[in-house]
Amino acid sequence: MASKAPVHNIDESRLTVTKPKTKAVGIPAVVNSLKISLEQMGPLRSVQTLLAVNQVDGFDCMGCAWPEHEKRNAAEFCENGAKAVAEEGTRRRVTPEFFAKHSIEDLKTRDDYWLGQQGRLTHPMFLAEGATHYTPIEWDAAYELIAQEMKEMDHPGQAVFYTSGRTSNEAAFLYQLLVRGLGTNNLPDCSNMCHESTGSALVETIGIGKGSVSLLDLETASLIFVAGQNPGTNHPRMLSALEKAKKNGAVIISVNPLPEAGLLRFENPQTISGTLVGTQLTDDFLQIRAGGDQALFQGLGKYLLEAEAQGRKTLGLTAVLDHEFINNHTVGINEYLRHLEKVQWSEIVEATGLSLEQIKSTGERLLASNATIVCWAMGLTQHKHSVPTLRDVVNVLLLQGNIGKPGAGVCPVRGHSNVQGDRTMGIFEKMPAAFHDRLDQEFEFLSPRKHGYDTVAAIRAMRDGKVRVFIGMGGNFVRAAPDSEVTERALANTDLTVQISTKLNHSHVSTGRRALILPTLGRTEKDAQRTGDQRVTVEDSMSAVHASRGRIKPASEHLHSEVAIVCNLAHKLFTGSDNLPLPNTPKAAWLSMRDDYSLVRKHIEAVVDGFEDFEERIRHPGGFVLPHPPRDARQFDTASGKAHFTGNELEFIKVPEGRLVLQTLRSHDQYNTTIYGKDDRYRGIHGGRRVVLVNEADIAELGFRDGDMVHLISEFRGTERRADNFRIVSYSTPKGCAAAYYPETNVLVPLDSVADTSGTPTSKSVIVRLERAEA
Repeated sequence: MASKAPVHNIDESRLTVTKPKTKAVGIPAVVNSLKISLEQMGPLRSVQTLLAVNQVDGFDCMGCAWPEHEKRNAAEFCENGAKAVAEEGTRRRVTPEFFAKHSIEDLKTRDDYWLGQQGRLTHPMFLAEGATHYTPIEWDAAYELIAQEMKEMDHPGQAVFYTSGRTSNEAAFLYQLLVRGLGTNNLPDCSNMCHESTGSALVETIGIGKGSVSLLDLETASLIFVAGQNPGTNHPRMLSALEKAKKNGAVIISVNPLPEAGLLRFENPQTISGTLVGTQLTDDFLQIRAGGDQALFQGLGKYLLEAEAQGRKTLGLTAVLDHEFINNHTVGINEYLRHLEKVQWSEIVEATGLSLEQIKSTGERLLASNATIVCWAMGLTQHKHSVPTLRDVVNVLLLQGNIGKPGAGVCPVRGHSNVQGDRTMGIFEKMPAAFHDRLDQEFEFLSPRKHGYDTVAAIRAMRDGKVRVFIGMGGNFVRAAPDSEVTERALANTDLTVQISTKLNHSHVSTGRRALILPTLGRTEKDAQRTGDQRVTVEDSMSAVHASRGRIKPASEHLHSEVAIVCNLAHKLFTGSDNLPLPNTPKAAWLSMRDDYSLVRKHIEAVVDGFEDFEERIRHPGGFVLPHPPRDARQFDTASGKAHFTGNELEFIKVPEGRLVLQTLRSHDQYNTTIYGKDDRYRGIHGGRRVVLVNEADIAELGFRDGDMVHLISEFRGTERRADNFRIVSYSTPKGCAAAYYPETNVLVPLDSVADTSGTPTSKSVIVRLERAEA
């Protein structure tokens, strides 16, 4: 039998700190995977689920967006994937009786760990205006309530529709169709808060906002940068690919403010040698200051140009630069050169916190490489200057022709399992005109062209009373968003909040005047509709689309799939005598698509490029790979038809005296806002989460000692935000830099502090001071 859910929040007084690990995975990861699986699911359910994770005839793991090989292991999952599966496949249940026992005020006092551990939601629930408890509601009544609220809106822009990256392609496509049928593009999503900077930079420079490499490229690269990323916790299956690359002779350079165990030594539990000996992955660790990555890549570009001027050569080329590629496939190099000439080495050293010798040694690694890949995640995307940073990453790759050749390219690593697919399906507040044109043609209506709200704009609009209805398709909006107190007040300012969810989280207690919880099927569960068992599809970080089919019995007979929820709501809104009085709505057979998802895929095939013969191609093991012109043919869908070098002013974070720059990050027992457990064993944190990791010299200079309790206070444009009662932990961080876990520290991230161009919250560069807590 599965164990009972915890009855108390995490007791931070029991927090202990040990020495950080220097290796990752191995036997401890296997033991912990089995432990949490048995606790949550019991033995039989554990076998049913874990052996189906990431298998051709199974379901896609919801724990990350890392791709799979065609040839797969029987245990094709990592520790955090097992945790994600166990959390969804759990035998714990949140029933109407649970809500009768726990008032909203009671639930607000519970932490994220406690809420998530209670189990799966089983029934639609309704919170009436002024009520203290959620009560059960029938599905038809819930759909009617939403429809009625929308009919009373003054205009479609008063509704906001958020999407989590765990939503399938089919559900996402239908969701955006419903929203545009209403007449708005208010489609904020989790990508706005993570990889939006990636999309902004890549679309501008290479014409497509997706990575250009495959697993084979990664495993055969000569040089791999892993920048602003911790794959040991966030994408553990990536370690296997890095292990293969290493054995094939690749050099791996880790660029990060914190040393991470997974990039030091990887013990692969799927092989005897991997378990007993392990593989040292990182050749060079560049412990960079938070936000110093742009300076590093400008320094690398400058080093290559100086080497070119000296008449040096790159492996496989007659010169350092790939002049044939530059001349035939790029524009803008002169502007880039002018900017680099102005940048001084002293600025680069100051911004990075690295020595000049370290930067030039890394430049030598580039000279010795004939195929280079740069991988990155949130450490590069969540700063004010993130878009220029990523443009400069592209600049360095373009200099040596490292786009569109084997073993080379850009590799943004996504977190949510289908965040890339959701964008492909149209979950974006400003989709290009070509998408709208094909959508209109397929469904015989006129979709709105006015851009909608992204995540930050949606919060501002709710705060300002411009939004009446908020619907969240998955995720945990209130905990994922910045400026937690502002976000909570913004949601409270709406008339109705609707959360389509599998499990309980803080978004269910941060509500509008009225609220609905609509429980939905998870990836692990059978999705039986009138025409039989259904499958859905997802797109991974490397543009591969494949099918996913749940195996286990649903947690409750009262669950509806995400596809069914969207279709039922659309049918209620757009058909019959009481439909919305809109000038035009999409002509779609909503109930037929609810009953047969292959009909949804036929529409996707007609609207979205690359999905020809969609139904047939997902029958093949591994699915199919979407076209990527820069990767496939060195073709660039930019205004010039070529890749763009860009000149970017060097920016970096200047920390005021007595202050630190804080980055928010995950613990190892965490997936985004879902807290699996109380430990971060790789960093040596056990039994708690309210810690701030600070350089030893900074602790002394600020007048504190290791273990002191402090309040964190962020400072932005004269306004302060607080996160109280954190324990200082002396840790290897660059001087002037600190780190702490989110969502506990999201309260410190100012709503108006966003990346230029992309609008992504600057969660990796929050200026804070430490204030001693009273004993």
